Amino acid sequence: MEPVMNQIWPRVFQRLHRTSVLPRRSHSACVEHITSPASSNSRHVKPTLLVSRLYQPSNLRDVGQDTRLQGEMTCKSQRLMQQAGLIHPFNPGCYYYLPAAVRSMEKLMRVIDQEMQGIGGQKLDMPSLCSADLWKTSERWDLMGKELFRLKDRHGGDYCLSPTHEEAVTNLVAHQITLSYKQFPLLLYQMTRKFRDEPKPKFGLLRGREFYMKDMYSFDVSEEAAYETYESVCQAYTRLFARLGLRCIQVQADTGNIGGKLSHEFQLPADIGEDRLLLCGNCSFSANVETMSTDRTDCPQCKNGTLVQSKGIEVGHTFYLGTKYSHVFNATFSNAQNKVSVAEMGCYGLGVTRILAAAIEVMSTEEGIRWPGLLAPYQVCVLPPKKGSKEDKAAVLAEELVHAVGEALPALRGEVVFDDRTQMTIGKRLMDARRRGYPYVIVAGQGAVEETPRFEVICQQTGEMMFLSKDGLLDLLGRVETV
Repeated sequence: MEPVMNQIWPRVFQRLHRTSVLPRRSHSACVEHITSPASSNSRHVKPTLLVSRLYQPSNLRDVGQDTRLQGEMTCKSQRLMQQAGLIHPFNPGCYYYLPAAVRSMEKLMRVIDQEMQGIGGQKLDMPSLCSADLWKTSERWDLMGKELFRLKDRHGGDYCLSPTHEEAVTNLVAHQITLSYKQFPLLLYQMTRKFRDEPKPKFGLLRGREFYMKDMYSFDVSEEAAYETYESVCQAYTRLFARLGLRCIQVQADTGNIGGKLSHEFQLPADIGEDRLLLCGNCSFSANVETMSTDRTDCPQCKNGTLVQSKGIEVGHTFYLGTKYSHVFNATFSNAQNKVSVAEMGCYGLGVTRILAAAIEVMSTEEGIRWPGLLAPYQVCVLPPKKGSKEDKAAVLAEELVHAVGEALPALRGEVVFDDRTQMTIGKRLMDARRRGYPYVIVAGQGAVEETPRFEVICQQTGEMMFLSKDGLLDLLGRVETV
């Protein structure tokens, strides 16, 4: 073998030497070609984000009209998300997240990162595969029952796919034997896939067996400090939903199999919601019906108000745990007196994929998606005229507009798509744009071929329509908030 290789390698090196000289000339030519659009004589740059190239279904109208598929759609958000090419069913309760959905989720995660890190959260990533020993130590291995996805490794060891990570994170902190009170409060969080063996998964991403969740765990020096951290996280959740433009209610809740001394849910009011809520019309009191007598109508807080039932989608949950886990796993620290003390804990969850679906559920129409502005996969869609129409000469203006937005508004680079399917009428492409929920749809139609070109602008969140010049359009889009 060695003599053969000795014959081959010299020829390989010779070829590499010959070809290594050539790219230098072509590279300089490429640089010259790439930078040439800056000159006044350059050709206009064609858009790169083309609707025809996006990996999403091209048969949006067919999906909506297929009665068989409609029968499988259990709620509005599920139907709209499948129509728009955001998700595709895989197994019961499990979905493919397609590129547009991933873009939206990544934006939501960035907003969550900002809020969690704003209160001192530190991001980490814990294994999803968790040893049964930890869950048996906390006595939740049997308590969780059939909700846990359980499996054995080749050595016969028991494991589960974690639906939550109280045991894992407390075990991690317990191994840090030099922790000092000066390092507290300690807030550790992650955003990962979680697993729950739902008996009847339904409502698309609202109740699945595999989903994304943000889970944060806090460690404090005292009960008083732990309550302060708890309130800080609740306030961060309130800010988060306000930024997304979602009306979210913080309600008293049961601690369930997580345990602890105090618990609140964050609920989006919705008819499709599976949680029943009791809300006082006279004060701020609100609670999950699980925490009270079902027939109670008087408010326990103000005494004068009447409790009214409502339905909600749970999108967040907070728990004050006390020492439930830290005592069992011996998660301790050195206090101000240099004595060993057990940490006070809290845990805080946000359903990432559930927030995405719930937002679509409560904000959208039956005909199309309306996104929270920050979460739209793409902010702008530009529609050139149909090929061969009398407005066809406006196609170049539409292409140049995409480039102008990217040049003038750096925050929108990568946020503008160009619907190049010019074999279709503008009306049909507008229908698709409505279903996909681009916040701003810009049409280069009859107004674009006038002496002073004007573009039709449709703001999909409000339904408002206006005709703007290029400068007016750039001024409007310059106020778009991105993350």
